[in-house]
Amino acid sequence: MSRMTTAERRGYQQICGTNGAMMVIACDQRGGMRQVLAGTPEEQKAISDTTLGLTKMDIARYLASYAGCVLVDPLCAVPAIVDDGVLDRATALLIGIDASGFDTTPEGYRISNMVPGITARRVRELGGTGAKVMVYLRADTPGADAANIETLRRVIADYAAEDLLLVVEFLTYALPGEAPEDYAARIPALIEGGSRICLDLGAKVLKIPYPGTPAACAAITAMAGDVPWAVLSAGVDHATFLGQVEIAMENGASGVIAGRSLWKDCISLDRAVTQQRLTDIAVPRLREIQAVIARHFPG
Repeated sequence: MSRMTTAERRGYQQICGTNGAMMVIACDQRGGMRQVLAGTPEEQKAISDTTLGLTKMDIARYLASYAGCVLVDPLCAVPAIVDDGVLDRATALLIGIDASGFDTTPEGYRISNMVPGITARRVRELGGTGAKVMVYLRADTPGADAANIETLRRVIADYAAEDLLLVVEFLTYALPGEAPEDYAARIPALIEGGSRICLDLGAKVLKIPYPGTPAACAAITAMAGDVPWAVLSAGVDHATFLGQVEIAMENGASGVIAGRSLWKDCISLDRAVTQQRLTDIAVPRLREIQAVIARHFPG
């Protein structure tokens, strides 16, 4: 497995809490955040990147400042989140470099795209502690992942050359015609297979979906060795995610990178409402997640 360099390890330490566990607030979504903020496609399209940026800044100020790291995209909130003094000096900044959405091949395979021009050097220029890349993977389907594997290979090499921390994320997906129950049964194997692909390509920190079972979490930990992995929330409700975090941490996870499960029912086009709900609803949820993590990373 690939080991972090000193510079990468320093970046990793900064996205972790004082106990050494990851607790990152993700708000790099664009399309998904628009869907939360507005009900119809027309209303969603009318929400500007500037408006999204202000929402992300509120999440950074009123929620992520209690977690120690925020994950944002490079289109809406940076560099203003730094230049305008929104980001607390103690809050690390991860920048998500994947583009919103995906292309689809005739076979139904998902092709991930990156935001143009956001190289490792550019992430440094934007004030980033590091970056996050996400691709879709179907490790059980020969040929489905070729383009996305090439993207990962290129991005991982770029960040290694710049000696900058890179968090590697993948998501699985159902193929056309695949029955929901069949896809659900394959999820643990798909996550294990996707993790193997990322590790073989040189990933040094993983952000992955909940593997599905305690045994699957333990298998990821055994496979990853010294490579830390964080579980993502995938928009499930808070109570469900708390249970997933408990199981993941019991079986070797190194923390959490969570977004919608914390803030999806808190954000509004009325910023005063957003700020109040983040304070009254999202922060207590964060504290509950931190309590789970602290049982396994007491510091």
